[in-house]
Amino acid sequence: MVMREQDVLGFKHRFIAGSDVVTSPTLLVLHGTGGDENDLVGLGQTMLPGANILSPRGKVLENGMPRFFRRLAEGVFDLEDLKARTHELADFVLAAARDYGFNAGRVFATGYSNGGNIAASTLLLRPGTLAGAVLLRPMVPLVPDTLPDLASSPVLIAAGEMDLIATPAQTHDLTELLRKCGADVEVVHQPVGHQLTQADVEAARRWFGKHA
Repeated sequence: MVMREQDVLGFKHRFIAGSDVVTSPTLLVLHGTGGDENDLVGLGQTMLPGANILSPRGKVLENGMPRFFRRLAEGVFDLEDLKARTHELADFVLAAARDYGFNAGRVFATGYSNGGNIAASTLLLRPGTLAGAVLLRPMVPLVPDTLPDLASSPVLIAAGEMDLIATPAQTHDLTELLRKCGADVEVVHQPVGHQLTQADVEAARRWFGKHA
């Protein structure tokens, strides 16, 4: 297994080669607020065994905590920064595919909270970057002026029924938005708040087994 830690291609990140760099799917793992490129590596390997793992660190700092884009307050996003950071992340994925040699057409994302939000934004603003995504406790990041065609993009949303951040209303609105774009959206609910559970991991593993 090849593992590289790099501060190149625009992001500090980790890349861990899977069973075969060229033929294996690649899992883009995106941490939540205050996380880094190490946080979700093990989780990603559990969700999609044998995959390449590409794990960048968010470049925005909020009180010293890394994030993938700025927010103005809890649940209030800086939309211009979000758009710019989304395109920056999508460009990074393409550059990483060229550098590491993995298949850019088989990149899936799994992101938690802030990471889930930018993964959803990538689906909406840069369709084709991701072959699909597992969104863990996401919110609606933005509504694009022109809805993309996501007919070939399966999505799993893992929601907490008692989540006060990514609320059930947010889950509903994001599900409807992605379905309006043609995405095949599956939603799983856990009887918890914003924290992740083993049931989320098992649901993601089953989902990847069908789609990746």
